[in-house]
Amino acid sequence: MGGYARPMPAAWMARQAALVAERCKQADIVISTALIPGRPAPQLISAETVQGMKPGSVIVDLAVERGGNCPLSEKDQVVVKHGVAIIGYSNLPAMVPQDASSLYARNILDFMKLITDSEGRLAVQHEDEIVTACLMCKDGQVLRSA
Repeated sequence: MGGYARPMPAAWMARQAALVAERCKQADIVISTALIPGRPAPQLISAETVQGMKPGSVIVDLAVERGGNCPLSEKDQVVVKHGVAIIGYSNLPAMVPQDASSLYARNILDFMKLITDSEGRLAVQHEDEIVTACLMCKDGQVLRSA
């Protein structure tokens, strides 16, 4: 089998499982993608971890086609377990591009409104917090490095 992923020793997996469980309990959204070529997806988010997550949290299990990174994931379903929504769409990448492109285009349009006037000429609104956070230089002075 090709690829870089390989099974890890049991002790390493136990340490990682404890770390993953702790992070999941703190997160509002968890996106899991772990796969090992030619094998079932590794179980990274246990049922106990899901039970310890905040109600209203979301897990997106992108490995559901190969069994999922969470045993509570159901292929091509959105289920709620212990107050956590678990998204198990097996072809989620094909469902997202149009929405992602539309969202990105809308963000660019809204940003352009902050740096141009109604005629489309450059008119940077320096007082806007979004513009300020994006501004790399002003009046020939470097404000922050990349």
